[in-house]
Amino acid sequence: MVPMEKLAQIRERFEYIEARMSEGSGDIAALGREYAELKPVVEQIAEYRQLQSDIADAEAMLDDPEMRALAEEELPVLKARLPEVEHALRLALLPKDAADDRPAIVEIRPGTGGEEAALFAGDLLRMYQRYAEDKGWRFEIVEEQQTELGGIKEVIANVQGQGVFARLKYESGVHRVQRVPSTESGGRIHTSAATVAVLPEAQEVDITLDPNDLRIDTMRASGAGGQHVNTTDSAVRITHVPTGIVVTSSEKSQHRNREIALGVLRARLFDIERSRIDSERASDRKSQVGSGDRSERIRTYNFPQGRMTDHRIGLTLYKLDQVMQGDLDEVIDALISDDQAAKLAEIEA
Repeated sequence: MVPMEKLAQIRERFEYIEARMSEGSGDIAALGREYAELKPVVEQIAEYRQLQSDIADAEAMLDDPEMRALAEEELPVLKARLPEVEHALRLALLPKDAADDRPAIVEIRPGTGGEEAALFAGDLLRMYQRYAEDKGWRFEIVEEQQTELGGIKEVIANVQGQGVFARLKYESGVHRVQRVPSTESGGRIHTSAATVAVLPEAQEVDITLDPNDLRIDTMRASGAGGQHVNTTDSAVRITHVPTGIVVTSSEKSQHRNREIALGVLRARLFDIERSRIDSERASDRKSQVGSGDRSERIRTYNFPQGRMTDHRIGLTLYKLDQVMQGDLDEVIDALISDDQAAKLAEIEA
């Protein structure tokens, strides 16, 4: 059953915010964010209530001989819509991840597999770049270290746009690839892996950095194949002494590098804190979907068979070429649906 009392409370809160905003009083920015968050929920509530009202009206018409035939025709149609509308409303009422609307920091590193793993890390980078382009997001590489053969030792990117973290957060984990490397003369299939970490961009209010905890070094930027090479000591490396986290940035501007590196450092510390809180809240939850657990193998890309399998939900797609070109919506939509179903089950248990 949908909690009617809760629906009334949400509606009252929405009307209160609407009135405050029209008056121009209070923190307009904060009110605007809450208004935008509640509006789709309130619209879903309105649809649910309208359907309930239509059903009640049709049932009342059964007692009217002149309207009975019309009511008998309308009622099955209206009642058939009820489960769908109720389900949509329950989804709208699910607690939101406060980080969903934030930009994301995407980190990709090769795992087991040597140079082939580094080349696969580069393939994943291009896959996410194409996905971001398709979504109209801005994809900015913050730091990139390449191997001599064009693979990736490490890459960190900042992705900005609508709903970035809400969709990309499901990419965190170990991605395994099975294919014949270009350097393999015998045609044998090799298995290698790369690790993807997706972190919500942190704001200064989320993480306060004590200057005494930071060691900031400047150095000459360098990289394979002439990447990011310049003649001034512009690259910045920041070490967070309490945790040992090290972040570097190698743009041309030292000021910009400091800003970028601090942003990545905040995101990593924010991710650690989010993971700690999530673990305390749901220590008994078995599902890895949405947990950001990067120790788990989440997906396999099998090139000889042209398939991609997401192990968290048992989804296999035989369109690997399209996936590597950034066609990720089908698997991400399935992961979101599975996560929502798990959350509904927890609430309704």
